[in-house]
Amino acid sequence: MQIQKGIEITDLCLYIKKHKLLVIGDVHIGYEEELNKKGYLVPRVHYKETMQRLEKIVKSKEIETILFIGDLKHEFGTISETEWRNTLKLLDFCAKHCNKIILIKGNHDTILEPIAKKRKLEIVDEFIVDNILFIHGNIIPNILENIETIIIGHEHPAISIIDPPRVEKYKCFLKGKYKNKQLIVLPSFNLVTEGTDILKEQLLSPFLKQDLNNFEVFIVADKIYSFGKISKIKKINS
Repeated sequence: MQIQKGIEITDLCLYIKKHKLLVIGDVHIGYEEELNKKGYLVPRVHYKETMQRLEKIVKSKEIETILFIGDLKHEFGTISETEWRNTLKLLDFCAKHCNKIILIKGNHDTILEPIAKKRKLEIVDEFIVDNILFIHGNIIPNILENIETIIIGHEHPAISIIDPPRVEKYKCFLKGKYKNKQLIVLPSFNLVTEGTDILKEQLLSPFLKQDLNNFEVFIVADKIYSFGKISKIKKINS
């Protein structure tokens, strides 16, 4: 499904067809390990499921570049053994399916440099192609006037749909405006949790500190569903 002309939703990723660019948000490798340390008995299947899902995606597209839009790993102040091993394996897998890997620095990527250096990859604060700006989304940078579309991660958007007596929560893409720019928000590629319910929970990204009623929602389930504007979903759920 096209979320915007030339930009396709491909499972939990975006694909910029003109540039054969695959965009992946917020993988958070090592998240289960942190939960285990806190006493939560979460099975460590995230990496295996991530790789299975990503393999299907890369096989479905012709890819020149893979862009991670921040928070590739989870731990703030260290690199765990699991993060070392699985992040390198993920990068090696991606390198087999593209000619270039770009790492945008996320707020969790404070110590990503040793891993990137191991594979001779550069970490950048932003990436621009044509009139599209890719950034993590935790801060608002100076945005060039010619930028028409901003694509961010960071928020891990999800939404709950009520169909009494059931309530189902889904990862979703958001599309709206930030000032006079088009804004697209990716869901996380972290398969352990669905993310932040945009209808109920406090949002983190400064780009989303605004009235979101006119934002469009694209739910990721067995396929991509366009659910219309947030204002419409609120009425359905009420």
